[in-house]
Amino acid sequence: MHAFKYHKPDTLAAALGGDGDDTRYLAGGQSLVAGMKLRLSQPSDVVDLAGLAELRGIRADAATVRIGAMMRHAEVAASADVRSRIPALADLAGGIGDRQVRNMGTLGGSLANNDPASDYPGAVLGLGATIVTSQRRLAADDYFIGLYETVLEPREVITAVEFPVPAKAAYVKFKNAASRFALVGVFVAQTAAGVRVAVTGAGGAGVFRVAEMEQALAKRWSPEAVKSIAVASDDLTSDIHASAEYRAHLVSVLAARAVAAAG
Repeated sequence: MHAFKYHKPDTLAAALGGDGDDTRYLAGGQSLVAGMKLRLSQPSDVVDLAGLAELRGIRADAATVRIGAMMRHAEVAASADVRSRIPALADLAGGIGDRQVRNMGTLGGSLANNDPASDYPGAVLGLGATIVTSQRRLAADDYFIGLYETVLEPREVITAVEFPVPAKAAYVKFKNAASRFALVGVFVAQTAAGVRVAVTGAGGAGVFRVAEMEQALAKRWSPEAVKSIAVASDDLTSDIHASAEYRAHLVSVLAARAVAAAG
């Protein structure tokens, strides 16, 4: 690990006001610290967001659940507001990593890192959530760019995510037995804006939607509506854990299971 300057500000304004040449923001540290240890990430300054109360909290009404960026996975999973309004989101959070990861990792950190096998991007895209930052509001469809890439600018910090409450939703993943990352994860939802199907873990460029499945489910909400829809394997990931063809097959299987789980 290379030398760096450590900062722990009391306010978001102070966190955004530094002058380091290469500043990185520390949320739960589950990705950044590991990268720094391997010298894959070499920031000049690390700004710790853990003390910022303005990035915490969960607020809910009949239409929306707003979750602060620094809320940890275990807190989202245990939230009565999340469990009552979007149980699929609470279940997803409860299935991330192991207990240590769930008690350290954060919603905002996961989305800022945009690991192609992480779970939260599936929920954000699957529900059509809005990502609120220190500068703007971003629709989920406009936020994810590709492998570990988002539209976030330097010194732009996620402050919260607003999830619309769906009529129905479910998330099912086929997980890596060691890491619990998604080899493939599928999030399906009936929202006020229509049916959405988001896939994480399978795509080399990250999370993506499956329009053909969305159209089929809009006509008939049934596992049978998506079982026979094949996803092309051309742009999917092949690695030591699963081939692109196997991941393509899993998308159809898990989408049908998710629809069944949603009811």
